[in-house]
Amino acid sequence: MTTPLSLRIMSNDEYQSLVRERSAFGWWSTLLLCIVYYGFIMLIAFNKPFLATPLGEGMTTSLGIPVGFGIILFSIITTGIYVHRANTKYDAMTRNILEKEAKA
Repeated sequence: MTTPLSLRIMSNDEYQSLVRERSAFGWWSTLLLCIVYYGFIMLIAFNKPFLATPLGEGMTTSLGIPVGFGIILFSIITTGIYVHRANTKYDAMTRNILEKEAKA
C-alpha cells in the first residue's frame, strides 16, 4: 500500500536523481569487480605459467599470491568507497528529500 507521502517522494525530482546516481554507481562498482574477478579466473585458465612465476630467484612464493591478495584488497577498498559515499552523499540526499516532503 502506498501512502500519499511515499507517492510524493517517488515523484520528487531529487529522489529520482538519487535513485539514478546510486544505481549507476552500484552498477559501475559491480562491473569493476566482475572484471577483476573474472580477469583473475581467465588468467588462471589461460596463463598459469605467469601466475606460477616466482617472486624472486630462489623464492617459492609465486606471483599468484600477491595478485590474489590484491584482488581481496581491491574488493575491500571498493566496498569502503561505496559505504563512504552512501553514508555521506546518499544519506544526506535522502534526509533532505524526507525533510522537504514531510513539510509539504
